[in-house]
Amino acid sequence: MQIAITDIQPNPEQPRRGFEPGSLQELADSIRMHGILQPLLVREGLAGYELIAGERRLRAAEIAGLTEVPVIVHPGSGGRLEERLELALVENLQRTDLNPMEEARAMQRLLRDFGLTQDALAERLGKNPVTIAQRVRLLGLPGPAIKAIETGAITAGHGVALLGIPSVSDQLVGLERITREHWNVRQT
Repeated sequence: MQIAITDIQPNPEQPRRGFEPGSLQELADSIRMHGILQPLLVREGLAGYELIAGERRLRAAEIAGLTEVPVIVHPGSGGRLEERLELALVENLQRTDLNPMEEARAMQRLLRDFGLTQDALAERLGKNPVTIAQRVRLLGLPGPAIKAIETGAITAGHGVALLGIPSVSDQLVGLERITREHWNVRQT
C-alpha cells in the first residue's frame, strides 16, 4: 500500500534521536536508485497515519523527492503509547547491519563479477566512492585483522589505518597493540 508522505505524522516516541545528514543523504540516493525496499510501519490516526517505525526512510524519501511511500498499516496498534514505543524499539533492535567485512566482500563481488567501477558502485549504493574503496581495501588485511573487524574487536577505521603499514608482520604487531592497549583510530 502506498501513502502520501504528507499523510504521515512523525512518531513523537521515536527512540532514534540522531539523524546524521550525510547518512540520510546516502539513504536518499539509494532510495532514488532502488526505491524503498522495506515498507514503513504506520497506524491509523485521527488525521491520517502515525509513523511507528521507519523515520529514517521517511526523511530520506522526502530528500529523494518522493511524494508517496510504501507502508504496512499495523492492525493491532490501537494507540497505546507503550505499544507504539515498543514496536518502534523492536523494529530498530531486530535489524542488524552487515559488518564491514561482509560489506567489503559483497562490494568486491559486484566489482569483480559484474564489471562495475567503484564510482558506478558508489552511485548505485548511494555511498561515497572513498567508502567503497576503503571497504574493499580491507580485504587485503591479514586474516587475524579481518577476524577482529568481523567480531567487532576493532573497527573498519582501525583496519584502514593498519593498511597504511607496509608489511604484514608489522600490521599484526599493530593489531595486537590496538586490541591490547584499546587504541582508538587516531592513536593507530
